[in-house]
Amino acid sequence: MRSTLSLCCLALLCFALAEGALRKPKKTAPAPDATANATPKAEPEESGTPVTVPKTLSRGWGDSINWVQTYEEALAKSRGTKKPLMVIHHLEDCPYSQALKEAFSADPMAQKLAQEDFVMLNVVHPVADDNQSPDGHYVPRIIFVDPSMTVRTDLAGRYGNRLYAYEAGDIPELVTNMKKAKILLHTEL
Repeated sequence: MRSTLSLCCLALLCFALAEGALRKPKKTAPAPDATANATPKAEPEESGTPVTVPKTLSRGWGDSINWVQTYEEALAKSRGTKKPLMVIHHLEDCPYSQALKEAFSADPMAQKLAQEDFVMLNVVHPVADDNQSPDGHYVPRIIFVDPSMTVRTDLAGRYGNRLYAYEAGDIPELVTNMKKAKILLHTEL
């Protein structure tokens, strides 16, 4: 009797775990961030479950820039518009990423170039394309991709050990590389 009861309990536990694994995960609300322009939470539904409105895609890098949501969408838009893609890899809790974000969003030339001449994507999670990390998975790093879907490894920052890293004081170098990506785009296509 005991072994039958134990077997039944084990079967129920396995069934519950399998059912839970097949369910879609619930979306959780993003952590509040005082530096980002987050939209306020909506009123809870009658069921008692709060409904949240996601943060903007800019994540504080420039709300006037038209950001794309995924790497695949960015590549397609870059091909369609014949504009280079600029991918900013960063982390929300990284002090270097935060400093670069503040400097980038405060620089009028970087914002103007990003608005007018680039397809823009900022990611906080690694992308599946290994070409996005030609020299490692550090942050912050900025990679340029031309509309032919070629990663521009020639447009690097000033650091020898982290070629695509930029710090807050490197905005002039970043703006120069943005201009090079734009000019080379028109001469190569």
